[in-house]
Amino acid sequence: MQTLRHTAAQPIDQPMRTAPSAFLEIDNVAKIYPTKTGEYTVLENVNLNIQQGEFICLIGHSGCGKTTLLNMVSGFATPTYGEVRLQGKTITKPGPDRMVVFQGYALLPWLTVFENVYLAVNRVYPEKSQGEKAQIVKDHLAMVGLTEAAEKKPPQISGGMKQRVAIARALSIRPEVLVLDEPFGALDAITKEELQEELLKIWNEHRCTVLMITHDIDEALFLADRLVMMTNGPAASIGEVMQIPFARPRDRARIMEMPEYYKLRNYALDFLYNRFAHDDDAEK
Repeated sequence: MQTLRHTAAQPIDQPMRTAPSAFLEIDNVAKIYPTKTGEYTVLENVNLNIQQGEFICLIGHSGCGKTTLLNMVSGFATPTYGEVRLQGKTITKPGPDRMVVFQGYALLPWLTVFENVYLAVNRVYPEKSQGEKAQIVKDHLAMVGLTEAAEKKPPQISGGMKQRVAIARALSIRPEVLVLDEPFGALDAITKEELQEELLKIWNEHRCTVLMITHDIDEALFLADRLVMMTNGPAASIGEVMQIPFARPRDRARIMEMPEYYKLRNYALDFLYNRFAHDDDAEK
């Protein structure tokens, strides 16, 4: 097991072998793919305990296995070695207790905003009446500010609105774990900040467990309880886990005035662009 350093700027958690008390357990996970030239190890020796209601961000260079790791939490992939467990049960397939929001929205363009969300609600709650399911959809569209757009179709709304639909759809089935694969990466800066605020507001109200991939350190410092920093692939693992100490609810402007914010930001930048820089980064 890798031993991690602690710094004066901020204590860093050590990835540990999982304990039974963890809500979500990533236990000594490895993922290996066969190729024509031999085995290719994407991830190895990944260990992480996540408590119920935590907001976790993952960051690292392309190819470090972030999406592969989240796919194993979602059930779209299984570990070659090790286990991913939710409330003590091994994850082997997708399920309504885990919902994914993709960067590409994954909306059906021929359905309205309302119908896209209703499709998920109808699948997960077949025993509810049509009126009850419709009310769940309306409540969650209102939650993300899309009541007026309910009858529009995806080609008729902006990228930010599409991502709101995807978030409303995910939350409408009340998942225990919300998996976000760089959900704001394709949005402009203003829309991105607005949706970050919206996501935090919703999370503060419902406190489901969140795992989110990001390439944006500022986004992670604003949203997360802990920032998981991955080493480079192949054979990537968790390098360090940074505890983010800012009290909730968070005010972006106030946080960015704190000296501690810049200590954490600089530490993460050093991890990514000095200690674990890609070769092309190091050459610049």
